[in-house]
Amino acid sequence: MTSRTPLAPRLPSPLQEVGDERFGRHGLRLLLKRDDLIHPDLIGNKWRKLVPNIEAAHGRPLVTFGGAYSNHLRATAAAGRLLGLPTTGVVRGQELAGRPLNPSLARCAADGMRLHFVDRSTYRHKTEPRTLAAILRAAGAEEAYVVPEGGSNSAAVHGCRALGEELRGHAGVVAVACGTGGTLAGLAAGLAAGQRALGVPVLRGGFLERDIQQLQERAFGARTGSWSLDERFHFGGYARTTPELHAFAEDFERRHGLPVERLYVAKLLYGLVALADEGAFPRGTTIAAVVTGRPFAEDRA
Repeated sequence: MTSRTPLAPRLPSPLQEVGDERFGRHGLRLLLKRDDLIHPDLIGNKWRKLVPNIEAAHGRPLVTFGGAYSNHLRATAAAGRLLGLPTTGVVRGQELAGRPLNPSLARCAADGMRLHFVDRSTYRHKTEPRTLAAILRAAGAEEAYVVPEGGSNSAAVHGCRALGEELRGHAGVVAVACGTGGTLAGLAAGLAAGQRALGVPVLRGGFLERDIQQLQERAFGARTGSWSLDERFHFGGYARTTPELHAFAEDFERRHGLPVERLYVAKLLYGLVALADEGAFPRGTTIAAVVTGRPFAEDRA
């Protein structure tokens, strides 16, 4: 995307050091990679993953998938509004169809996205060719370009590789919260030798390592870069939070004047503080945490 387009980014995103004694007392530095400042509507990794897919669509309408609180659906709807592209969002949970829209889906609808609700069983099989074809027919999106859930495919992984390249030479460990894994898959590939990527999944399940490896194999032909996952900090699963997590996020905001998005970023930062206390990082390590989003009003509920 050129600087004349509505999707023009601020790249590279800023790298901000924060002084936090929870890291300093262990001889660690914490940097924040402010990907939340890339674009006002396509925030963080959403820009990095969506723009390559939009370019691949060559002007076709977009159809994509997500849950009721999906930041990816919200970003796709915003991109459609900015570019004048029709968008369709396939939403997990048929029981939601008759209810008032939550603030996240209401924002999608206000941006012009058509919402098509499917039951959870069908949604689980959405990548199977016959099921996908049936969903697209029912949604009236048979001619649309399909962007997968979370935007994670080979195009997105290549787009996220630039994130790793921007961080070369700046940190020994680069950490990111993970949903579908596309950001970590690309980030790890872009880092230099001697750097490693750490993913903090926000979902339960234990399947993400396989998914990330498959994304890298499709994008690069093999597992690429040094990366690992710590799956202890999901706080109950996707879109789940606890009073403890909210209290942590509010404390981080007071300490550093930085709004903390709850569903991804708060879990990442909480995990890094816990790992620092466990001695998981050698003294002298610089850690860069990727800020992939910013909070919306409903995230604070």
